[in-house]
Amino acid sequence: MRELEKFNNLVQALETLPTIGKKSATRLAYHMIMSDSFNALKIAHAIENALGYIKKCSQCGGMSEDELCYICSDERRNESVLCIVESAKDILMFEENGLFDGNYFVLESLDTIDISHLRSRIGNGVKEIVFAMTPSIANDAVILFIEDKLQDFDIRFSRIAQGVPTGVSLENIDILSLSRALQDRVKV
Repeated sequence: MRELEKFNNLVQALETLPTIGKKSATRLAYHMIMSDSFNALKIAHAIENALGYIKKCSQCGGMSEDELCYICSDERRNESVLCIVESAKDILMFEENGLFDGNYFVLESLDTIDISHLRSRIGNGVKEIVFAMTPSIANDAVILFIEDKLQDFDIRFSRIAQGVPTGVSLENIDILSLSRALQDRVKV
C-alpha cells in the first residue's frame, strides 16, 4: 500500500528549499492541500511563469524578463560605479531599499569568474568598483584576483564597510547595517 505517496513527494520537494526543514515542509504541504488549495494553485502557476520567463540579464547577470534587466536599461543609473555581488538576490536587497544607484555585476560562481565580460563592463566608463560580498577569506582572495586582473584600468576599488559580520550572507543583514556598510565602504 502506498501511504500518501503524493503528499510525501510534495513534502520532500518543499524540503529542498533553503531554510525549510521536514516540519515546515509538512506544515506547508498540509496547508496547501487541505486548507488553501486555490492559493497552492496560484503558487504553482507563479513558479511555472517565473521559470518560463525569468532569465539572467546579459549585461549584469541579474534576474530579468528581457535580455537586459530594468537596472541595466535605466539610463539614469550612475554608470561610473559598478557593484560586484555574489548572487542576483543580493541586487534585490540593494534595490528594494534604494541603497545604490550604480550598476551591478554578479559573480555567481567564484570558481568561474568571467574576467573578459567584467573588463567589457568597465570599458563603459566605470571609475569605481565596489565589492559587496560576504566577508570571508575566500572572498578576499577573489577580490585580490579581480584587482590583479583589472590593474591596467584607472579604477578605484572599494568594499562595503565591515559592519557586515563575517560569514553572514547579505540577505540576513538588517537594512541599517547594510546601508551603513555601503555608505562607509573602504578603499581596497
